[in-house]
Amino acid sequence: MSHLSNPLATAEQLYLHASTSALPIELQDSIRFYTARLTQAAGILLRLPENITAQANVLLYRYWLVDDLMLYEFSDISAAVLYLAAKISAAPRSLRSITNVYAYLLSPNLSLLSLPSSKASPPDPESYYLSESNYIAFRNRLLNIEGQILNALGFNTHVALPHPLAITYLQTLDAFSTSVRKGFGQDVAKQTIKYLNSALLSPQMLYLTHQPASLATAAIYLAARDKKMKLPDVEWWEVFDCEREELGFLVVGLGSLEGIVKREQQRWGDKTMISRQDVRDELAKLGVPSRNKETKDYVMEDEEAEMARLLDEKIPGS
Repeated sequence: MSHLSNPLATAEQLYLHASTSALPIELQDSIRFYTARLTQAAGILLRLPENITAQANVLLYRYWLVDDLMLYEFSDISAAVLYLAAKISAAPRSLRSITNVYAYLLSPNLSLLSLPSSKASPPDPESYYLSESNYIAFRNRLLNIEGQILNALGFNTHVALPHPLAITYLQTLDAFSTSVRKGFGQDVAKQTIKYLNSALLSPQMLYLTHQPASLATAAIYLAARDKKMKLPDVEWWEVFDCEREELGFLVVGLGSLEGIVKREQQRWGDKTMISRQDVRDELAKLGVPSRNKETKDYVMEDEEAEMARLLDEKIPGS
């Protein structure tokens, strides 16, 4: 049954990672939320199957349990985990496609909060044009980070997701029975999947601390409550290997994302993505100094970006 379970983070790992980081907890949460959201948006634009994007976010959270959050640019890590998750699947995407999508998502005038019906103007194509030198620099960073991620994870990229289990459990609970209203079971299933996808954005890292069976059970409980679906009067969750205490914790965790989103919007506004520079600026406001090893990485990356810009400026005159 190993294909239905995941290696979980221990309480000691979570505590040590949070306590040894130079970042306040709220900034750590912001980094995880915005990076996971960017990964999901990129997966949609790349037309990747939903399970690949979900696996990428789980790999992202696992990696950040090993390495420092500020070691690499957040958008670069997002691109690397998505490239890695797609590469080992049946739907790989080219490096060119990955870099083009991220250049578009990181363009200055794009907002992930804009509704399709809104009158917001689309970004200027020049703002997300990726020159050849910038593409090469982005590609090299991405491949380097991919190797670091694989090394940190011990090349273990297996991720079991709760989504298929949730559908199986709903069938067991007779949610798709012909005796109920037509389409009712599908509505419950869609709401269940929504909760599971939302949990991927949660900085609580629920996918690292709970097995897929428990996540599926909690999502079904919430979806059934939302859609007024009658569940068995007995403790049905025990059949799916989920204890009452764990179910209660997950119900609260899965239902808390709306509050997390509002909190992040209050802190960062309508930003599509935050960067390490944004975090450094926030640290300066809080009076928290940055660590020296991070500053070295920042300087190296800034020099690389500057050289790419100079190369682009020389091309027209050559």
